[in-house]
Amino acid sequence: MTDDEVVEALRVVARAKKLPPPATPEAVAAAEEVIGFPLPLLLRRLYVEVANGGFGPNEGILGVSGGAALGDFADIAELYQGGPDPSGRIPSGLVLIYDWGCTIWSLVDFRDPAGAMWCNHEGECRPQGMNLAEWLTGTLAGTLTVETLLEGQPTS
Repeated sequence: MTDDEVVEALRVVARAKKLPPPATPEAVAAAEEVIGFPLPLLLRRLYVEVANGGFGPNEGILGVSGGAALGDFADIAELYQGGPDPSGRIPSGLVLIYDWGCTIWSLVDFRDPAGAMWCNHEGECRPQGMNLAEWLTGTLAGTLTVETLLEGQPTS
């Protein structure tokens, strides 16, 4: 799917589910300031045009301030605030957006405008070989699961 197709597909999801309203540009800018990198273009569009989180697998991804929370975490900037990973295993610019449970997280690479996706499992951070559009397409189709994230990915 193209970015435009992902945005439209998630608009349909947003109408069917009760998702948070879109984020303000100010909330996005505040998250970028905390993280130190701009949001990947597709993620920015989704937050300001569709919903402030809540879309994606199961209960959906974290939003920016005022958006969808995930467990004890209010937003991506709050989660990132203490540093991406105190152990130093997660490189700066990789942002946790979705908790699959069992110490498995999906991360977006904010250093990459396409939003390369990573997986962190038990402290090991691994590239997923896909970008945010492909990750969201897989979640929409139901083909991306926690099991597919953990299969055969090289450790970085």
